[in-house]
Amino acid sequence: MVGAEVQEHLSPECKQFLYMGTLPRGLEEQPFKKICQFYEGNPRFVTLYDTTNHIPIYSAYTFKRSDGFKKVDVPWMYEPQLSTVSGPREMQSFPSEYVHNSFEDAQAVLDDYSDSVIFERGQLNPDEHQGQPDDKASTYTLTNVVPQVREFNIGPWKYHEHTIRKRLNNYCRGTAYVVTGVTTSGHMIRRNNINRLGIPTYLWSAYCCVDFDHNAPYAERSKFPAFAAYGLNERENNKVQEMTVQQLEDFLKKVTYVGGSFQLFYDNCVPPNSALRIV
Repeated sequence: MVGAEVQEHLSPECKQFLYMGTLPRGLEEQPFKKICQFYEGNPRFVTLYDTTNHIPIYSAYTFKRSDGFKKVDVPWMYEPQLSTVSGPREMQSFPSEYVHNSFEDAQAVLDDYSDSVIFERGQLNPDEHQGQPDDKASTYTLTNVVPQVREFNIGPWKYHEHTIRKRLNNYCRGTAYVVTGVTTSGHMIRRNNINRLGIPTYLWSAYCCVDFDHNAPYAERSKFPAFAAYGLNERENNKVQEMTVQQLEDFLKKVTYVGGSFQLFYDNCVPPNSALRIV
């Protein structure tokens, strides 16, 4: 069985996916839902979900060494607890025949994506960044996907996911914490003349790995302990640009509703007792 849990305050077992157990700061005033995504009885990652635009704002996960292969035999799933407090903790697969209206007010459903030729279901926590089959399977929930322009999804963004996978596979010695999210501007996918899915303007991602290979080539070593990127979710001009986490945070403060205190990683991913720390 697949499970997830909507939590007001994350439990300790779910904080393991966040650097220093700390959520990104600066989104506290927004009416989003925190989901601890469970699969086979174990927590797998954390998602901040927008029940109005029916998309995740970000998913936060720990990178697992991976061969990059996708797990393709997993049914898409939804989160019962977004619709009713009394819903089961277990996330559910969409049945072959189902009635949407019991839960589609709070989240995306399969029909929202079925008629779109421009957009694909793009995972924020991609299965290629997970190693074990159960970890890969847990990423196939509609609470972890956003409408991604096909050319961007299979082109620059997929190449970026490959790049990060190889970099963290090769040079991160400890745990790599990743946060991947979106910005929106009000454009929507409509179904039956009703706004259903917020269309991301940009996708962005950042990682934090404080235990890395200090003998790595400079071109890679300079991208630790933390680095970030964003790209435009369009058919053209959609190159993914890598940058420092601080540069990404400054960019997101300009284009979205994060607060002035916005910070992706606790203490900017500077490890305790580090030479990088200014005393």
